[in-house]
Amino acid sequence: MTKSKKLEFRPNDYVVYPAHGVGQIISIEEQEVAGFSLELFVISFEKDKMTLRVPTNKVTESGLRSLSSPDVISQAMKTLKGKAKVKRAMWSRRAQEYEQKINSGDLISIAEVVRDLHRTDDQREQSYSERQLYEAALERLTREVAAVSGTGEVSAAKQVDEVLTSRAA
Repeated sequence: MTKSKKLEFRPNDYVVYPAHGVGQIISIEEQEVAGFSLELFVISFEKDKMTLRVPTNKVTESGLRSLSSPDVISQAMKTLKGKAKVKRAMWSRRAQEYEQKINSGDLISIAEVVRDLHRTDDQREQSYSERQLYEAALERLTREVAAVSGTGEVSAAKQVDEVLTSRAA
């Protein structure tokens, strides 16, 4: 057992970066920065056509983590089934909380946002900002479910949708 708990990520591993969701490590590279040699994880977020470089020694602070276990995924699905908890706070305050949950990188928190903002056809219209947050949370959840199950985003989306619609019944 080593003293420092260095997370072992390798190229091709799928990881979750809190602010961006699921990405894939494409390589580990050395870069010279201000006279120091820095080891970086190069993470690709294909859907967003974005590449991120995270210093390997800053992995813990950055919140980078492995994909959720199947257990956490089923926990998230259970969360979706629950009853929406909508606080009576002003929307700007709630929106801020939802945003923090989405960017926490915590799958259960993300599932809570999806659950709380989900609307069935017969419920009142969502505002533009509600829909934006809902879609952001839904996309994060769906991508991680897809990456963990290895089934692809379409079937992951279907799986999430089935849980949400079964809840309404």
